[in-house]
Amino acid sequence: MINTLLRATLVAASLALLPATALAQGDQQPPVGPPPAFQLPETRSFTLDNGLEVTFIPFGLAPTTRISVQMRVGNVDDGDQTWLADLTGAMMEEGSAGQSKEELATAMAAMGGSINVGIGWNSSGVSTNVLSQYSADATALLADVVRRPDFAESEFDRVRQNLIRNVDIQRAQPGSIATEAYYRILFGDDHPYGRYMPTEEQLRSYTLDDVRDFYAANFGAGRTRIYVAGRFDDAEMEAAIRDAFGDWARGEPDQAQGTPARHGPIVQLIDRPGAPQTTLRLGFPVMAITDADVPSMTVMNALLGGSFTSRLTRNLREDKGYTYSPGSGTTWTMGGGVWTFNADVTAADTAAALSETFMEIRRLQDETPTRSEADNIRSWLSGVFILQNASTGGLIGQLASRDFWGLPEDYLDTYVPDILAVSDEDISQMAGQYLPLDEMVLVLVGDLSLIGGDVRALPELQGAHFITASED
Repeated sequence: MINTLLRATLVAASLALLPATALAQGDQQPPVGPPPAFQLPETRSFTLDNGLEVTFIPFGLAPTTRISVQMRVGNVDDGDQTWLADLTGAMMEEGSAGQSKEELATAMAAMGGSINVGIGWNSSGVSTNVLSQYSADATALLADVVRRPDFAESEFDRVRQNLIRNVDIQRAQPGSIATEAYYRILFGDDHPYGRYMPTEEQLRSYTLDDVRDFYAANFGAGRTRIYVAGRFDDAEMEAAIRDAFGDWARGEPDQAQGTPARHGPIVQLIDRPGAPQTTLRLGFPVMAITDADVPSMTVMNALLGGSFTSRLTRNLREDKGYTYSPGSGTTWTMGGGVWTFNADVTAADTAAALSETFMEIRRLQDETPTRSEADNIRSWLSGVFILQNASTGGLIGQLASRDFWGLPEDYLDTYVPDILAVSDEDISQMAGQYLPLDEMVLVLVGDLSLIGGDVRALPELQGAHFITASED
């Protein structure tokens, strides 16, 4: 969803530059020009004796340095204690090496930055962006947060209660309800991927000892890589990293295991009486991120639902008015990938919106897109990629993804050529191979008294296994 919103913003900004008269008169958009070439700035990588890896990326002209400590630990390591990684990350923010959260924030603010702790499905990060002259000092401060969290008893109940409040808020949102059910179908209750949110009872059962044990089992130099991008003194930064992280223990071996997503056809209907909209998640298991089909899948997704000018957006939003912000994208996991289409549609139009969605998938499977449409999408994807890598944060994100998934060293340099090499026929082939409607997973959260009958009558769902539940 984040990528979809970003793309929508970029396209909207480009349209805003057109003369008002051209838009008002309904003139066609100007042709998309060829994308510029992308070349990764020269990087330098080295490894400390404890296994910690480091990558330097000199970049840009602004006198700032972004430092990101990326660790191979996340919710996939929760076991059956859902969100224990989140609780651990939240406690890491509360103080380290005897410094309070406020003292750490004040120290980092004096360097022009702030401390950001992010916990993800598969990996987590602690990062900052500071004025270049403070990059060595900021490295030492980040090392305290990563290596020496206080885990103070006095802060634990408040931090845990904040997470409980967040869960309560999410459980009131139809999007979270739909996503939780969707992942449970795809990955099952026996894997962390299938446990999207904890219960309040679960969170209340976690102790500070659980947090300390989780940290001890999953944090260490051997599962960490530091990225430094921007303007900085190479020798000074290497010395700072060796001094701050060189004696950190390697830590326990990585034990995380992925699981492949399950195929349907499965439809779960979750009743939300009186809901004016229906929230839907439609998906299919797809290839792993290392598969040779990924560039073709990327183009297919953008053309079908993953861009502001995609077919599903034009159909469901612009032509029919069923929804405001539909979108699709691929989520990569340690067991492969999942392609998902999501939307919030007007309740009365739920069945019609699904019917149009199925029609667009079949149309792309059966008919090769025109060269013009495909060229525009290929160029658009290439241009967005260039923009995404125009900042230190964007570059680090791309490199961290490359390294985490074990993609080739030249992945960023070959991304644009690989996208432009996707043929028109490849696009349809991807839709046919990876989006078989008789294997769909579909979750709908809405007023079943209004939508249930029409949805069940759709021809594409006649062979599906239906699950019906209340949102409670």
